Amino acid sequence: MPAPSHRYRSHDEDSARWNGFPFRDGDIVISTRSKSGTTWMQMICALLVLRTPELPAPLTELSPWLDWLVEPRETVYARLDAQPHRRFIKTHTPLDGVPLDPRVHYVVVARHPLDMAVSLYHQAGNLDRVRLRELTGQAAPAAPPRARLSLERWLPSWVDREVDPRAELDSLPGVLWHLSDAWARRHEPNVTLVHYDDLRADLDGQMRRLAARWGLAVPPERWPVLVEAATFDRMRERADRLAPDRLGVLRDRRAFFRHGGSGQGRDLLDAAARARYRERTAALAPPDLLAWLHRDS
Repeated sequence: MPAPSHRYRSHDEDSARWNGFPFRDGDIVISTRSKSGTTWMQMICALLVLRTPELPAPLTELSPWLDWLVEPRETVYARLDAQPHRRFIKTHTPLDGVPLDPRVHYVVVARHPLDMAVSLYHQAGNLDRVRLRELTGQAAPAAPPRARLSLERWLPSWVDREVDPRAELDSLPGVLWHLSDAWARRHEPNVTLVHYDDLRADLDGQMRRLAARWGLAVPPERWPVLVEAATFDRMRERADRLAPDRLGVLRDRRAFFRHGGSGQGRDLLDAAARARYRERTAALAPPDLLAWLHRDS
């Protein structure tokens, strides 16, 4: 199994925690950017693997975020080792930072970057940063944080930011770095790309496609209840069990499932800003990926 070609680190993540992970045949690795459908795909995997909406444990315990530094790696490994069923593991690391094992399935969920950015903005306001610093052992900031820009002012600045994509994965360059890597691997037999808007438009069809792709047999009579349990409204109703907040880093778990729609990011930009966004993305990703990502006809 080849070693990852890059190590991704931030104040609360380290992709090196994957090194030496004992994969099993049939494991599923969910690789997404933040606010791009991670929890949604984790829930879909849980429903397809367990074939019931009554999960035996909170979703974040069933599908831990392996790279996250808030728990010791050994604790996460032990929890996964104890699972008797097909495992489905969360990461925000691009595939070039994860060991690629031919026995393992890798699924990458893509969302329109502007919609992802809007959700990321709101998510930032919902994080308890004092609790997060406590869990990761960070010191308190030397100066109080600056007042946040309004979303309408922040979004164009997010589009324009020039950063190293491997160091700032939630930037526009970082999003397209992650997706470009996955796009280049899309024909590999154990790599699957899923578009967020396809989940919104045809959840039943997408869940059936994934079940077939991963060799998961679902009794025909179970499909309606499983698909209903994966809808955005049903997941928000069960936020206490489904939000990724096992250790109390969210101020409001229901707010994690804030909207889930598409098009809101584009609507916040005027014509000049939309043109600037198209110019930036054209320089950061191949045209066929962008046509698929933006749903261009």
